[in-house]
Amino acid sequence: MSESGGASELRILAEPTRARILQLIIAAPGGRQLVGQLATELGLRQPTVSHHMKVLVESGLLDRVPEGRRVWYSIAEAEADRIAEVLPAGAVPARTPPGVSADVLERISADLSTRFSGTFSPETVRRYVAESHELLAEQAHVVRHLPSLTARFAADRLDALAQQAHVGGHRVPEVLFVCVQNAGRSQMAAGILRHLAGDRVGVRSAGSAPVAAVRSSIITALDEIGVTVAGEFPKPLTDEVVRAADVVVTMGCGDACPVYPGRRYLDWALPDPVGLPLERVRAIRDDIESRVRELLASL
Repeated sequence: MSESGGASELRILAEPTRARILQLIIAAPGGRQLVGQLATELGLRQPTVSHHMKVLVESGLLDRVPEGRRVWYSIAEAEADRIAEVLPAGAVPARTPPGVSADVLERISADLSTRFSGTFSPETVRRYVAESHELLAEQAHVVRHLPSLTARFAADRLDALAQQAHVGGHRVPEVLFVCVQNAGRSQMAAGILRHLAGDRVGVRSAGSAPVAAVRSSIITALDEIGVTVAGEFPKPLTDEVVRAADVVVTMGCGDACPVYPGRRYLDWALPDPVGLPLERVRAIRDDIESRVRELLASL
């Protein structure tokens, strides 16, 4: 949606039913809804709901995906950030995601026990898998891919734990970027440093209050300079990733990051890109790139 479309967007969502439709779609399992489901939840006739859906689709706020004889509606990916900014804070009810079954958690634990064989006991691996699952499940927005995200989060934490003891021989410098949501500044900094340093530097990122996904504007701004977030996702800040870091870079997360001796702490005063137009996000990206290059030269 163009900048001039912002006023039109506000007019469309000023209609309470349309705003409520978007809230219900965001809160739905898988982030999608059928007209019939919406009509039932809203207590309205289907033709009335269909009219509102047509307006939202034509405005570019919703995607319409036919599936056999049914039609699913979901938030347009390119507009997800803007919709989150326009909808009233706290308007979307919190929803606890379905947990991962005990059998799946046991399989993840067994696989990671093989990966970390000789480094950690199966009991330690199982404990980290269970805790990582609980931390992600507490974030009510984490619904999709919870098993695979649990496995990745647990593996990353176990890697960090191993690095504290210098397990595995030569240890490269480790840098941790921390911001509030782990969806903007810290993801940009981590992506750029990975891009520039390759395997010469270990890079992690985390958030004091992580959100659902990396912002689409961040992905776009990085893609423009040939940098990918490589499937990264917002994750909570945990003790072992701080302990594993040689350099901890904070960006607006206040006192959330614990301080341990022997580490270098940097605080980068950068504006939060959430809700900003792409031109402003690009400026923040370029500022971060300059800082990351200086940091890399100092390692």
